[in-house]
Amino acid sequence: MARDYYEILGISRNADKEEIKRAYRRLARKYHPDVNKEPGAEERFKEINRAYEVLSEPDIRARYDRFGEAGVAAGAGAGFQDFGDIGGFADIFESFFSGFAGGVGTQAQRRRSGPVRGDDLRLDLKLEFREAVFGGEKEIRISHLETCEVCGGSGAKPGTRPRTCSTCSGSGQVRRVTRTPFGSFTQVSACPTCNGTGQMIEEKCDTCDGKGAHQVTKKLKITIPAGVDNGTRLRISGEGDAGERNGPSGDLYVYLFINEDSEFRRDGINVLSEIKISYLQAILGCRLEVNTVDGPTEVVIPAGTQPNTVMTLENHGVPRLGNPVSRGDHLLTVLIDIPNKITPDERELLEKLAKIKGDRTGKGGLEGFLGNLFQR
Repeated sequence: MARDYYEILGISRNADKEEIKRAYRRLARKYHPDVNKEPGAEERFKEINRAYEVLSEPDIRARYDRFGEAGVAAGAGAGFQDFGDIGGFADIFESFFSGFAGGVGTQAQRRRSGPVRGDDLRLDLKLEFREAVFGGEKEIRISHLETCEVCGGSGAKPGTRPRTCSTCSGSGQVRRVTRTPFGSFTQVSACPTCNGTGQMIEEKCDTCDGKGAHQVTKKLKITIPAGVDNGTRLRISGEGDAGERNGPSGDLYVYLFINEDSEFRRDGINVLSEIKISYLQAILGCRLEVNTVDGPTEVVIPAGTQPNTVMTLENHGVPRLGNPVSRGDHLLTVLIDIPNKITPDERELLEKLAKIKGDRTGKGGLEGFLGNLFQR
């Protein structure tokens, strides 16, 4: 059953043209499919459109008032165009609230006709553990767009010049006036003939095929700062894609990822590793050579060192990023190796030691790590 168009817009039957337009604007904002994803919103929006088509035109409205929907069934609003003709709901209100698109079009024209900055590029780079700690130079290979040296970026064959586009007269844009319930709006879009450049190239450069730039793969040396970590991003200025119309090149962003090391781990600016010593070395103490990121270093294991003791080797960690003079520490965890089996001579000596200490040994009630050792 057909609904009353006045009821759909929520207005009285004697509403004037401005009331009809205000009601339509309010409902269009609420139910347009671009902003309302609820079930039934699209059908409701179509009803609102149809009601406005009929009631906004005096002659069609008069037929509707006299004969009802049957009087306008042949198609009332031939002059009305749907929102889709001007790019969607968002474009309507951008145009409406910015002075009917005048300011927006002017800015877009300047952007298209002036220099355009090139795109930024990203490169993921893996580093070894020590490369991340100490930094240094690294050679990478990148592929990016460079301005064509033959045509100087114009895209035209040497000895020729691009000509002004006849479609847009060099503006890079075409303008189309569209009638909507809000009034007449000007839609500005890129010229389809010159793709927004404002120029046409009759004889293309053979090197770049008229594009003004070409893909180049090259080697590049970059400096890795000391102390970088996973996710550190380096910015290499000007090594992205070349810009258009003499615009500046984009930048290259290098994201760093650190390979795991078989010996060292990292905790912020500290380096972690482990060393395993015998139970005799733990009891008596010793001097040992351990590996650090700086190379072999001698450490003193104090007598009576307990399992999982952490020793701190100061200033043998990772340099602080941006301040390489400041370094973290190397944290060395001491593991004690208790053998599963011992020789008869070792057992005899350990039994004598146990008697001196007063520890019970053998199969009855052993104590301490010596007792555990004799049980094996």
